[in-house]
Amino acid sequence: MSIRDRRVQYETAGLERSELDTNPIAQWQRWYDQAAQAHVAEPNAMTLSTIGFDGGPDSRIVLVRGVDESGFAFYTNYDSAKSTQLVAHAQASAVFGWLDLHRQVRVRGTVAKLAERVSDEYFASRPRESQLGAWASPQSQPIAGRDELLTRLAEAEQRFSGRDVDRPPHWGGWVLTPHEIEFWQGRPSRLHDRFRYVLQPDASWFIERLAP
Repeated sequence: MSIRDRRVQYETAGLERSELDTNPIAQWQRWYDQAAQAHVAEPNAMTLSTIGFDGGPDSRIVLVRGVDESGFAFYTNYDSAKSTQLVAHAQASAVFGWLDLHRQVRVRGTVAKLAERVSDEYFASRPRESQLGAWASPQSQPIAGRDELLTRLAEAEQRFSGRDVDRPPHWGGWVLTPHEIEFWQGRPSRLHDRFRYVLQPDASWFIERLAP
């Protein structure tokens, strides 16, 4: 079958305004829980889009490691491409794609670094191998080959032999604080259900249905 002719008919139940929570974070949590229960692969994965230094969009998939009223938290190298872009332009968009459930959630908002205490706590919870990897990888920088990574990893293992691995000063968390969130539910005949939450000046959320 050619890619042009590949089609999936969405037969899943629809989404009505009366079913939505008034808080989009609570609604996201509900959908996330259902995706996890349905064994969707990496239900906390989101495609994060930033503004590149050439003015164009730049996207990659990251794993969300915390969700609360402040937004969606993720962790990375502060010297990476995404981090340097976020320092320059503290705005981002993201998409969660739970394709097995014919669902996606789009997020737009501002981004800020998490408190060092929060980054310390999360780093301490990571497997030791991942902690050492944070020291070994100069993320987004050109390297000569994999051997360079393995050498840097061996140096990190020696440095922290017999003791806990400290969080690197160049590694930590970001939080994407939304001002707009859209929930998309696939429906038959491509007449999908779409609802958008928009943050209001009084911190309430305005909800509207969008045409598919």
